[in-house]
Amino acid sequence: MSINIDLSNKKGIIFGVANQRSIAWAISEKLMEAGAELAFTYLDDRLLKNINSLLKDRDNLLLKCDANNESDVHNVMEKFKSKHGEIDFIIHSIAFANREDLGGDFSNLSKEGFSLALETSSYTLITIARQASKYFSQTGGSVISMTFDASNRVYPGYNVMGIAKAALENINRQLSAEYGPRKIRFNSISAGPLPSLSARSIPGFTEMRKAHEQRSPIKRPITHEEVANTALFLVSDLSTGITGSIIPVDGGYGIIAL
Repeated sequence: MSINIDLSNKKGIIFGVANQRSIAWAISEKLMEAGAELAFTYLDDRLLKNINSLLKDRDNLLLKCDANNESDVHNVMEKFKSKHGEIDFIIHSIAFANREDLGGDFSNLSKEGFSLALETSSYTLITIARQASKYFSQTGGSVISMTFDASNRVYPGYNVMGIAKAALENINRQLSAEYGPRKIRFNSISAGPLPSLSARSIPGFTEMRKAHEQRSPIKRPITHEEVANTALFLVSDLSTGITGSIIPVDGGYGIIAL
């Protein structure tokens, strides 16, 4: 689908590309098609190799970053400024939980596993916002994070990540209130189940996807492109009146009771 939104004057940072099936990569492709300049962060050499294979010969800024380390996040912003100047948008697509904390009895969740999941999947949005806010222009910008319906309802197997997504959504609202006067907007996209590297770790993911297909009004799974199109809109100036929102891209699954 061709969407005629021009982002040739926009520059931003993508946190969370793992491989070609990442939601963050689908968003990145859509933003680049619209003319945006992107920088990418990576956690380790394996992920750097994956990103390089996706970018091929593109000359994008690649920055090593552990988002749980605020010094790393600060360095990312400094290096981005040196090459691109002010930031216009950020995509936060970071989530992690120990495999043993997904599936099984929720009450067996360890304190350490709880802390790791929430720090990585939720608190990093605060760290990134705090550091990035110093580099947005006076015209503001857009910060987009990725959430899921398990923030509100029980999805067997999702376990601690449901708590992490609930925290992320509240953080999204808190930050939108704090930074609204500076015209920095925070919104979360609540996507239906999409096949990705992280989805493989979720017990029952296939059943989740089938349920969405069977019960959603559109009677099919959503696509990576549909999520990317929503991100494109939220990055663009067409969405300057929207902040603090959780925007479902789930084919209407969330409205169905039975």
